[in-house]
Amino acid sequence: MIDMGSNSWRLVVYGWEPGTAWWSLTDEIREAVRVGAGMGEDNVLQPEPMERAVHTAAVFSSFCRAAGVEQIEPLATSAIRDASNRDELLDEIRRTTGLEVRVVSGEEEARYGYLAIANSTTLEDGYGIDLGGGSVQLMRLEGRQLQESISLPLGTVRMSERFLPEEKASSKQIKALRAHVREEVEGLDWWGGGGRLVGIGGTIRNLAAAAQKELDFPDVDVGGFELTADALDELIETLADRPASKRGNVKGIKPDRADVILGGALVLATAMEAGGHDLVEVSEAGLREGAFLGNVIEGDPPLFEDVRRQSVENLAHRFNTAPAHVGHVARLSLEMFDGLLEEGLHQYGDEERELLWAACVLHDIGTAIDYDDHHRHSHYLILHAGLPGFTPRELVLIGLIARYHRKGDPDASELGDLGRKGDQQLLDLLCGVIRLAEQLERSRDQSVEAVAIAAANGTVTLEPRHGGGDTSVAIWSARRNSDLLARALDLDVEVAD
Repeated sequence: MIDMGSNSWRLVVYGWEPGTAWWSLTDEIREAVRVGAGMGEDNVLQPEPMERAVHTAAVFSSFCRAAGVEQIEPLATSAIRDASNRDELLDEIRRTTGLEVRVVSGEEEARYGYLAIANSTTLEDGYGIDLGGGSVQLMRLEGRQLQESISLPLGTVRMSERFLPEEKASSKQIKALRAHVREEVEGLDWWGGGGRLVGIGGTIRNLAAAAQKELDFPDVDVGGFELTADALDELIETLADRPASKRGNVKGIKPDRADVILGGALVLATAMEAGGHDLVEVSEAGLREGAFLGNVIEGDPPLFEDVRRQSVENLAHRFNTAPAHVGHVARLSLEMFDGLLEEGLHQYGDEERELLWAACVLHDIGTAIDYDDHHRHSHYLILHAGLPGFTPRELVLIGLIARYHRKGDPDASELGDLGRKGDQQLLDLLCGVIRLAEQLERSRDQSVEAVAIAAANGTVTLEPRHGGGDTSVAIWSARRNSDLLARALDLDVEVAD
């Protein structure tokens, strides 16, 4: 997929298994083409940006030929869509590279944004915003279906050139930009009333990255990060205090966005205010993923049935874990979790149960690197591969549960500012459970078919149900690894024969 945006162009290469939902991003090239620079109210593409565009298209085309990529879909959005001389550019790209560029309408762009949001988050009822260089797409979802959408010419490059053309932004210019955006957005009777808001696009991701840098945060991407209106206002103040050429020095801000990032922040803040939104949840997906998944997923509209489950299982599939083993560890873990709950030994619910399940499915992906220290490798891969649909806090918890499934003392302090009271007890319990499940499946033959929990007289007893194989290794190994769960419960833990 080639996203020919008004600000930056991205080529992204996806690998997927036809007939399945398994997919992964395998390569990416980004270039700040700024094709919409200097278009003005006449909407005329200028010679230098057009030259950059043709050169970048040639590089992308050469890469695809060298890499053996046969299926290529170049999509042009707002700047090229609106340009009076767009055919001149598209003809030159076709002549020099052979690429057949498809110009995406505003309606299509909003639909791709919707598909990106609906397939990377758990949003069912709420709103979406896709902030690009030339336009902004606003969306309203109901029951995971797109109910309303519009594309407005309020992109970061367009607004910055019109209202913030100088090195220093004056308060008068900032007010004028806000007033213009407010006038455009407040006329939409369906954009308002608050509710959950998800944002996509490079500008929103970049602003979220800058806000995240101000926190004691684990090293994770911004997917699922909640950028609050207050944090955004602080960023706007910081950016407005600097000349455009110095805004790239703000932690997290990309230098090639420095001159337009303030304009983008103001557009986002004003749209949030007009819609009554206190925060925007960030998705790493975008038009490219929306267009790609629209071709891969079956159904109308093409939606994953369960984004979180698909996310976990897709990551496990990518690293070719042993499905029978990790699936059985998950079953045993959930049986113990449920049994302990029935005995009144914890009060955790579906949320924690799902995190435990996800960690079980992913606990061995690190063996793709090496068996030695594979628990550490699994932790790294979970954090850095990411899990669309999960919050950063949930992602880190899943990674920590997988990290301590074999040995070591879980450390909740690794959550940093994501931490909450009681996290150490939660981690001890979930890690204690998965550790025992791993040992009961130590011989990887499902010889321990199931496990029941009984609690009496200050002792918790795990009662394995034999599946017909030799359980001696499993019982021996589990008994040697019961101390963490015992500590979490503050009770003795015994494993019956």
